[in-house]
Amino acid sequence: MRIIAKRTLREFWESGPEFEDSKGQLEAWHAEVQKSVWQTPQQVKSQFRSASILKNSRVVFNIHGNKYRLIVKINYSYGIVYVRFVGSHKQYDKIDAETV
Repeated sequence: MRIIAKRTLREFWESGPEFEDSKGQLEAWHAEVQKSVWQTPQQVKSQFRSASILKNSRVVFNIHGNKYRLIVKINYSYGIVYVRFVGSHKQYDKIDAETV
């Protein structure tokens, strides 16, 4: 899968010392997703059992033992994963995961 954009992930873990612990987990997620070929939400769920499949092609991933949330929008036919949000649970609670 092609991921747009790793920069968003990097900006998050560099945004403050409280988020530095997400770096390794986000890099591992990025590397694993790059090697994946998903054509359906079920394939995502089979690879990442704790992922939540939402409407509007959105998927929520639990990062670093569910300390952080990562929301992506997936275009399955083109093999593209768009990073829409990465943040703490507190930040996640302030957004609408299906429209972000």
